[in-house]
Amino acid sequence: MPVPIRRLAVALTLCCALLAGSAGWATAQSDGQHSRPTTTAVAAEPSPSTTAERQKFAKTRFVANAALAAGATYQWIWKPYKEGKFKKGAPHRKATLIKAGLAGAFTYNRLKAAVRNAQGDPTLSKALAPLNSAIAGLKELPSKLRKGDGSAVDSFNDTINKVKDAGKSAGAPVKDKVPSPSQLRSGS
Repeated sequence: MPVPIRRLAVALTLCCALLAGSAGWATAQSDGQHSRPTTTAVAAEPSPSTTAERQKFAKTRFVANAALAAGATYQWIWKPYKEGKFKKGAPHRKATLIKAGLAGAFTYNRLKAAVRNAQGDPTLSKALAPLNSAIAGLKELPSKLRKGDGSAVDSFNDTINKVKDAGKSAGAPVKDKVPSPSQLRSGS
């Protein structure tokens, strides 16, 4: 089969280019020159310039995280509890308890994030300091919810109300924001 002249010329040009490139690299290696391309990755991290802006963003992030935690607690823990959906024999009890367990883990995660955010603002960090142990105590409550322990619901609600009060006293009022089911599953 005859090969078209154009293909032959392209193939010959590529072979020559590869051969010349490798010969040049081998020469540079034998001379002791190691020319490796250096790249410097600079991650431009946006950061506020003043402490007032940092505090403002800390409060904003705190409010967002605390609002999601409060919304999840209300929607999937407090409301079903008040409606009696955790009681034995209630319709769809198992699904309700699973959702409550997920909401409990989500609430714990968002409250921990809210505490980290509050550390950027002196007023918020002072207001939330007494609540750290209450928030840490929420870690075991999702398993209690799955077992049907009603005291866990009260603990969640009390802790959320204390966080809301602390935010309000520090100038960052928190309003419930119900997270989407996908946010609940992903934990953020």
